Amino acid sequence: MAGEFLRELKRGTEPLNYGREVVASMAARHWADLRTEELRVLDVGLGSAEDILNAAAAVKAQKTVLCGLESYAPNVEAARKKGIEVLALNVERQPFPFPDGHFNLVLANQVLEHTKEIFWIFSEVSRVLAPGGAAIVGVPNLASLHSRAMLLLGLQPSPIEVLGPHVRGFTKGGFVRFVTAGGYFEVTEVRGSNFYPFPAPLAKPMARLFPTFAVSLFFLCKRTAKAGRFIEVLDENFFETEYFRG
Repeated sequence: MAGEFLRELKRGTEPLNYGREVVASMAARHWADLRTEELRVLDVGLGSAEDILNAAAAVKAQKTVLCGLESYAPNVEAARKKGIEVLALNVERQPFPFPDGHFNLVLANQVLEHTKEIFWIFSEVSRVLAPGGAAIVGVPNLASLHSRAMLLLGLQPSPIEVLGPHVRGFTKGGFVRFVTAGGYFEVTEVRGSNFYPFPAPLAKPMARLFPTFAVSLFFLCKRTAKAGRFIEVLDENFFETEYFRG
């Protein structure tokens, strides 16, 4: 009963979870700092291609190269028709087929929560990003206001349902500790999107004011000049889980 009541309150605002405007605005600000003429962007888990197309439109670079990694065949076909170079591969098991330092922007929106091998994924992101480039990452917020309410009521938080597609949960602090490990990335901006159980006109400003309580979190992670790959973080820490190393 309580779970259904909470679901009813949030109904209709779900598209805000993807933070399309947040991703585009982060891309534009990052591009302004880079001051280069060519935008080379990779979308890991391309999906509908909305994020990569929005980023390109917001940046307005003189030359744009758009690439995506996607395994769902209908999405691959649709993106190719839009002029995006799409490669179908398993991002948790296969190397990204691009040279080192090839991109100045990588997107991964609402993808990491579906994956176990985040060390491998970020290792490849760290490799294909040029120093000074950035990864914009969007994930569901395990510490959102509605998740805290669900826990208080003894319910499973919706960002990490057992009977569901997500295998990982993220908070602001947890993700920042992960991505900055080893010194390959620094987080320069954190924003939120959507705010259950409020309607859209209230959810947007609430998410801006209180991002750590928002439904989704977005991180701008700049690649430092440190040589090497993020997978080396596993050499510096002992985890009982056997993560894929390539």
